[in-house]
Amino acid sequence: MTSESTAEFAALELESTTVTDSGGALRQAADVLHKLIQSVKQQVLGRDDVIELAIIALIADGHVLLEDFPGSGKTTLAKALGEAIVGEGGNADPAIVPFRRIQFTPDLLPSDVTGVPVFDSNSNEFHFRHGPLFAHVVLADEINRTSPKVQSAMLEAMGEKQVTVDNVTYPLDELFFVIATQNPLDLVGTYPLPTPQLDRFLFKITMAHIDREAELDVLATYKERRDRSHGKITVSRDEVIAARQTIDSEVVISPAVKTALVDISRNLREDDRVLQGNSTRSMVLLLPALQVAAVLRGRNYVSAEDIELLLPRVLGHRIELAPGVSDLKRVLLDNMRGPMEQLARGTLI
Repeated sequence: MTSESTAEFAALELESTTVTDSGGALRQAADVLHKLIQSVKQQVLGRDDVIELAIIALIADGHVLLEDFPGSGKTTLAKALGEAIVGEGGNADPAIVPFRRIQFTPDLLPSDVTGVPVFDSNSNEFHFRHGPLFAHVVLADEINRTSPKVQSAMLEAMGEKQVTVDNVTYPLDELFFVIATQNPLDLVGTYPLPTPQLDRFLFKITMAHIDREAELDVLATYKERRDRSHGKITVSRDEVIAARQTIDSEVVISPAVKTALVDISRNLREDDRVLQGNSTRSMVLLLPALQVAAVLRGRNYVSAEDIELLLPRVLGHRIELAPGVSDLKRVLLDNMRGPMEQLARGTLI
């Protein structure tokens, strides 16, 4: 890290104000984030960390891969997030719905998820029938159980927000967000996700059982949450898009933060315990997520705290360890230590 970047980051830490003291647009963006969190928490109990990461990914224009077990609440989480986002009145696209669930199976075809042209005998023309990918939030359940051909269709949708059917390209909604799941214990009849598709997921989250008190709350309130039809907290699609754009333009990322990320990546690639390091693209995808995390913590600048929170989630499924090495957490901590200490020293005057 250069002395200029260190001094610049130190000045930034001193001069930056909190979100509550900054412009109205950033305050509104923070309000949208907290409304989304509150809305999902009405339906999902004991998963505060997963809810926060899912909403960070949504606003950062990423996708989430959940490793879980049946009955862990993944459908409830995805549905609650989808229903928290409503269309903008008459401007809403009728082909786009808040939430869709796709149950992936080995016999699934690409047209089952993207849509298919249907012939209309009255007009003698083909009309495109939209598939379940045309939604704000898509739950891709057991995504590793489908064939590589369907996974390729998902790769285009997740990477470019479009689907191609019969050489015609159809754009997906700007808010398109995938929550995919896979069962890490049941590998029979599965097709492991290729590295390029794994790289499309911003976070890979391993969900554990919720604690005792949260589980008791689930049992005590299941009827109330099941029958809830009024009092839902919602935000509009346009508000979510506006929040994304505001955070991107208003939250500052110091050159010193970017230097720390590059140094961590280079350390990992040179570590003998790492067979394959992370790509540059992973760092690019991380930047908007760091900005969202900063806003959730009341800041208009990215700090070391945000890196420590999100970097393990971003790199966990991108780093391939050498044979015989299993402690990914230790490898990450060892390679983060030097750059993070340098970054911390840059904040001291």
